Amino acid sequence: MSNVKEFIPVGENIHCTRIYKVGGKYVKTLEDGRNAIVYKGEGKERHLPVPDVFLKSNDWKNGKVKHAAVAIWQGYYGNEEVKRAGIDYLNHMAKEQEKHGAKFLDVNVDEFSVEVEECNKIMQWTAEIVQKASTVPLSIDSSRVSTLEIGLSIADPSRGKPMVNSVSLERRDAIRLAKEKGAVVIAGAGGRDRMPSTTEERLKNLDELLNILFKEGFEKEDIYVDPLVFPVSVDQNNGKTVLESIREIRKKYGQEIHFAPGLSNISYGMPKRKLINQVFTYLCVEEGLDGGIVDPLQINGEIISRLDTQSEAFSITRAFLLGEDMFGQNFIAAAREGKI
Repeated sequence: MSNVKEFIPVGENIHCTRIYKVGGKYVKTLEDGRNAIVYKGEGKERHLPVPDVFLKSNDWKNGKVKHAAVAIWQGYYGNEEVKRAGIDYLNHMAKEQEKHGAKFLDVNVDEFSVEVEECNKIMQWTAEIVQKASTVPLSIDSSRVSTLEIGLSIADPSRGKPMVNSVSLERRDAIRLAKEKGAVVIAGAGGRDRMPSTTEERLKNLDELLNILFKEGFEKEDIYVDPLVFPVSVDQNNGKTVLESIREIRKKYGQEIHFAPGLSNISYGMPKRKLINQVFTYLCVEEGLDGGIVDPLQINGEIISRLDTQSEAFSITRAFLLGEDMFGQNFIAAAREGKI
């Protein structure tokens, strides 16, 4: 598996934006007429009923349901029966991610509610459930520092240092909070007022941010760099730009520093997302990547090391990610024809 000894998955699944397709294999109508999220627990099919508030939403009308949000809603607001189902589903997600190699479990409840006070209560409740279910540290993800602080206060340091997802040049208060709580940080390459579009802009922003982190007393091994992954469907150079950034960051900062980009962003808007994500992760590892925010059931060290790099599917996907396949025409055609 390239020159990286260990891949560090930050499990992304306990996140209130994560969706399942209505009518897909994870969402079905039960015999009693209820709609439910379907999952396996202890070898048996289990059901998480979808509450009315979700069934009446625009997401549901558009064929989507936010399954982690459903579990949190039922666990926090539901009656005794569905409360148990919600908690069981969260426990299941936590344990499955850890079983498949997650070294941190990322928790994000920002999209649960537009009310800050409610989100803060939900973060406290969810973090407590997830931390009890797992032996690995929590990664607390929020756009609000108050929510970050509540999540970090729940994190059990006996599991290891918790993670703040994320800090950046425009989030100095999150840096101070992370230091105060003894957390490691995901350091994003965003600028003070806009997102970077080139390798050079990413490196410039990260140089400035890392210097701030070093001055605050963070060691290299406590920093997980996020060079920011944007969809290759939007710009065919987005994959290549991230690969270049990883190579240069590893060259400049050595082996002690870590990486934790949101790797699945690369495939947004494309078919065969799992394949794209896995091949992209492999290419990133070749350049020095040692971790990422991923679904560990689809991306972990063992899975990436087993990829058949001589296959047609790998070759077609690699060309697409490297900007060698104009507008992804060959990739899309291969997907339609069932070649990949």
